[in-house]
Amino acid sequence: MVTNGCFDVLHVGHVRYLGQARGLGDALLVLLNGDASVRALKGPDRPINPAEDRAEVLGALEVVDAVMVFDAPRCDEWLRLVEPDVYAKGGDYTPETLDAGERAALEACGAEIRILPLVPGKSTTATIGRMRGGG
Repeated sequence: MVTNGCFDVLHVGHVRYLGQARGLGDALLVLLNGDASVRALKGPDRPINPAEDRAEVLGALEVVDAVMVFDAPRCDEWLRLVEPDVYAKGGDYTPETLDAGERAALEACGAEIRILPLVPGKSTTATIGRMRGGG
């Protein structure tokens, strides 16, 4: 079981998502976007927390069996290497809106793609906005 993401400011939505993802397999590997990758995806003010810290926090969660940081814009290379049976992504995606390279890597190894529901109102962007006084 594999998932990937930035997991910049860990919140309850992440914890619930990772718990659901772990329930889909025997072990959960989190492919974690490195700092340059997060900046490319989220903008110059991100990440809030460096990759080493994010990896340590994720690795401390009971539901996470392993964390691997990658610095490429996308994780398709690592998906081809790992060849997961199941791949989970959050409900802000659909199988059709996944990155084409990542989707191709998953299809090549026959991985089942599972889209897990988001926790309404819980996001890193919303958390950062509240921290900066935006409500």
